[in-house]
Amino acid sequence: MPIVVGIDVMLARRKMSVGELAERVGITPANLAVLKNGRAKAVRFSTLAALCEVLECQPADLLRWEAEDAAGG
Repeated sequence: MPIVVGIDVMLARRKMSVGELAERVGITPANLAVLKNGRAKAVRFSTLAALCEVLECQPADLLRWEAEDAAGG
């Protein structure tokens, strides 16, 4: 999928655990893991907003688009 999730990077920058982020955002660690690992098919704007608020970042810090290469695409 050409959408790359950068939650790991922001967690490292903020020195925060997945469990702490999940608790502060109000989602389960399992659901956060699905999103963090790029397996989510969708994300609610309210969840994205909560992630940005807790991590003090912009949506573009968490999600980016990368073109799929011709061989793998």
